[in-house]
Amino acid sequence: MKKLIATLLLITLPVLSVSAHYLWIETNGNGTLGQAQEVRVHYGEYTYGVIEKVEGEAFPAVSKFTLWAIAPDGTKTELNTKAKEDHYLASFTPSQNGVYTIALNNNEIDVIDYTQYDFGIFKTHYHSTAKVLVGTDGDTKTANREGILIKQLENDGEEIKLQILYKGEPIAKNELKVYVSDLWSKTLYTDNNGEVSFALPWDTKYIVETTTKEEIPGTYNGDDYEFIWHCATYCIKR
Repeated sequence: MKKLIATLLLITLPVLSVSAHYLWIETNGNGTLGQAQEVRVHYGEYTYGVIEKVEGEAFPAVSKFTLWAIAPDGTKTELNTKAKEDHYLASFTPSQNGVYTIALNNNEIDVIDYTQYDFGIFKTHYHSTAKVLVGTDGDTKTANREGILIKQLENDGEEIKLQILYKGEPIAKNELKVYVSDLWSKTLYTDNNGEVSFALPWDTKYIVETTTKEEIPGTYNGDDYEFIWHCATYCIKR
């Protein structure tokens, strides 16, 4: 049965024709009171097996991020990170039962000119989240009023239910990619309430990505841009 499910999933997942780097958070989805929980921040393209080195050419450009652990009661604790070979490492210790939300935000990225790729001149805003369950389940917290974010709603563990918010409001009919390894992905679209659901047939890592353009020009660090490209990711490890 597992082989059948895997085969069906592979048939329905199209190969990506265009790729783009993104930041994402990895951590164990389950935590324990009083025990330190590791958190890793990566940059690259998971489905292509690309994980950038911290001291390489690409990662330094997006390294000015802030990382938070948001407790079930809403208390936010900024996490200190330490540079490793291919990720930044942080940790926190759960002290409450419920859902902890790990949130990364990076709105300090220089303007990029991609006119040669017919994409334009833009500023990037990354936001990433991950969920750590300690006992009782629930929704993840939201912590990005200036851009796009992925909120996980309470679920049964077999089917994931997410809501996509942009500047605090649900964003309907927005494209969302679910990535697994070996160049495979699945494209979904949010409903009128910004929600989307999908099954998790494999015991593996899934990375969800969604983006939107803010079509308002501006200037950042002395460079003009035509729009802001907002990108949110959410990592699920089974």
